[in-house]
Amino acid sequence: MITIYHLSNSRSERIIWLMEELGLPYRVEKFHRDANMLAPAEMRAIHPLGKSPMIRDGDIVLIESGAIVEYIINRHGGGKLVPAVSAADYPRYLQWLHFAEGSALAYLVGRMFLGDGSGMLGQVSSKDFLDENCERYIDYIESTLGEQPYFAGANFTAADIMMIYVIDFLKRFEQRDLTPYPNMVRYLARIGERPAFQKAMAFANPSP
Repeated sequence: MITIYHLSNSRSERIIWLMEELGLPYRVEKFHRDANMLAPAEMRAIHPLGKSPMIRDGDIVLIESGAIVEYIINRHGGGKLVPAVSAADYPRYLQWLHFAEGSALAYLVGRMFLGDGSGMLGQVSSKDFLDENCERYIDYIESTLGEQPYFAGANFTAADIMMIYVIDFLKRFEQRDLTPYPNMVRYLARIGERPAFQKAMAFANPSP
């Protein structure tokens, strides 16, 4: 059985949701952030980096959202939540599966921590550079969801499990009003109707 080491308010909620969507058995060990909002030191006893998400499957301890999602899908998913390699949706699936962390959150988290961005990239402040890219990514997400109901196309896939955290980041951490992004708003409502999502979020991020 897979163990999920879940840190409060973290990307590990994706993995709980994934397991619920696949109907796979799992157990959760919960950890809470320190006062400085960092992961507690005891998580480094499980993996040297002490990162979240983190899973254990037998002797395997694995970190990184995308790697964990691909591992579970490929080893335990039974063909669910992923298009066939020959399908037209497969390239889009791969793109969005990795876009979440490789592009979107890398810039969004960078913007959050850099503040006013006093560092310089040539004559452009790091804040201006991050803002330009973040807003372009947000517009790209919005336009994509105007063309199709899910990120890979017509069907819900694991790419949606990766990407929902990006949109939630805008609401939760940037406290952005999504009204100007109606496609994102409709998408969130569509995802919110999924029983597996409801169960996972209620467990991962319970109301105070």
